Amino acid sequence: MSSNADKFLASAADFPDGALADHQQYEHPLVLRYATKEMSFMWSPAMKFTTWRKLWTALATAEQELGLDINDDQLEEMRLKLYDIDFEFAAKKESEFRHDVMGHVHAFGEVAPAAMPIIHLGATSCYVGDNTDLIQIREALKLIQRKLVQVLSTLKEFAVKYRDLPTLGFTHYQPAQLTTVGKRCTLWMQDLLLDLERVNREIDELPMRGVKGTTGTQASFLELFDGNHEKVKALNKRVCELMGFSRSIAVSGQTYTRKIDFNVLSVLSGIAQSAYKMCGDIRLLANLKEVEEPFSKTQIGSSAMAYKRNPMRSERVCSLARYVMGLPMGAANTHASQWFERTLDDSAIRRIILPEGFLATDVVLNLLHNIADGLHVWPNVVHSHVMAELPFMATENIIMECVKAGGDRQELHEAIRVKSMEAGAVVKGEGKPNDLMERIAKDDIFKAVHSKLDQLLDPSQFIGRSPEQVDEFIAEEIDPVVSKYADLISIQSIDGVNV
Repeated sequence: MSSNADKFLASAADFPDGALADHQQYEHPLVLRYATKEMSFMWSPAMKFTTWRKLWTALATAEQELGLDINDDQLEEMRLKLYDIDFEFAAKKESEFRHDVMGHVHAFGEVAPAAMPIIHLGATSCYVGDNTDLIQIREALKLIQRKLVQVLSTLKEFAVKYRDLPTLGFTHYQPAQLTTVGKRCTLWMQDLLLDLERVNREIDELPMRGVKGTTGTQASFLELFDGNHEKVKALNKRVCELMGFSRSIAVSGQTYTRKIDFNVLSVLSGIAQSAYKMCGDIRLLANLKEVEEPFSKTQIGSSAMAYKRNPMRSERVCSLARYVMGLPMGAANTHASQWFERTLDDSAIRRIILPEGFLATDVVLNLLHNIADGLHVWPNVVHSHVMAELPFMATENIIMECVKAGGDRQELHEAIRVKSMEAGAVVKGEGKPNDLMERIAKDDIFKAVHSKLDQLLDPSQFIGRSPEQVDEFIAEEIDPVVSKYADLISIQSIDGVNV
């Protein structure tokens, strides 16, 4: 007779034919679980292939302006069919030709038959492929720019609110000189501000590939314009203008240099690094119960330990950021391995790392905004941790005050060293509170400060210029950004944080 274990093994051995038929394909979690609608659209087939059609229409428009035999009816037909794409027909033609661009040339010609003879005239596949990639990168960078500014604006409020709340500083993750909660926040903001500067630079300086031909020599266009170099140059300039670019890359092979991809992914990696550092700090502070990320009333921290409040959003940021930080290496290897004017081993990896780099960074920024907007500080816990360490930090001030009153610096130093060791032994060996101040209060060698021990233990006396640094950083660095991009800050994102 079979046991229940035998029956289980038999029933679980093979996947039944037809079971869960609608769920047998891999689903990319970055898209289905995390990515926002806004960034997903940037890299969608709808965006990509309508941009191809816009590029073909811009090219034909510029070619007509410069004297090629293209009529207004053809251009009108192309404009009317920019968004009329039969993806099944394009896939059928791609399968027939084994070429994705020609599949879509024929799909465009199918709905714009009068224009079919002049679609893609003089161009190579990279005219639509590479230029579309650059357009998608530019638009995706603008979305990243907006969300970076929004995160900085939200963190600004947090930094200002806690500009003067003393907290333990940490070096080597060991207690160090005091700082403030707001000053620590400005460290996160400084990193993100540097990232914003790089994003702005990429947006401002990103070139279009332009009209370059099969190996970058523009030979096909020179032929079309009967050897007129000025018209070829004018064509390149005009197409860039029609597509919203002020410049094209000066020279290229068949493709734009893949170093641009590396530069862009490096910028995204920088954002990921900043986010990881910020959320790593928050995770450590959550363990100390000093600062916590938002936690909804119905949220479950652990399926087993019901009391837990895990910093899951910060952990998700770190997880996604770790992925983004690794992407520039793929771009570096791709750029380095491009032989001469072009090899196709760049294609498959770029289809993955460019969209996914932006999709993941966008999610990271959504999470940062959500975390920053609901970041909760527990001042009493912060204060208790400060006071547990402050007596040790105050010893130098105590020695100086006693010396001013006529004490011997060396005798005072030795006395306070001994008492500090004794107090430390109590804290570590017995688990009791730090009693160094009580020991000092009972020793006549320190009688000069007995009446002002409370004053000497005021945490605000140990934070240096932290509040002023917050004020100056906000006024000089952040406020100009918030003012410049006020229109971006007011835009509401389509997506929130769902999980």
